[in-house]
Amino acid sequence: QIQLVESGGGSAQAGGSLRLSCAVTDRFFRIRQMGWGRQVPGKQRELVATMNSDHATTYIDAVKGRFTISRDNPNNMVYLEMRNLKPEDTAVYYCTCQSCEPDVWGRGTQVFVSS
Repeated sequence: QIQLVESGGGSAQAGGSLRLSCAVTDRFFRIRQMGWGRQVPGKQRELVATMNSDHATTYIDAVKGRFTISRDNPNNMVYLEMRNLKPEDTAVYYCTCQSCEPDVWGRGTQVFVSS
């Protein structure tokens, strides 16, 4: 059974950077489409970035040019590099397996960006 454990959240000032990590326990990791989502209390969770097994990526417009998703297949890791952070990026960030049936989400890591 796939397990996802996020780390690296915390506080940053607007304009700052944070790097989130996701440790993935899954023997089929190399073929998985992975992603990062986020959720603000009272709002629906949104998928902000994905990367498939060919390393093709997608991003929502709000994070394009600022966030970068990457993966380290030998070590079963997924990363989200976040630069030029904005207060509206404040949320709980979740690692997700988008090609799993059903989708799998980690427990999340809090990111707080102050103005």
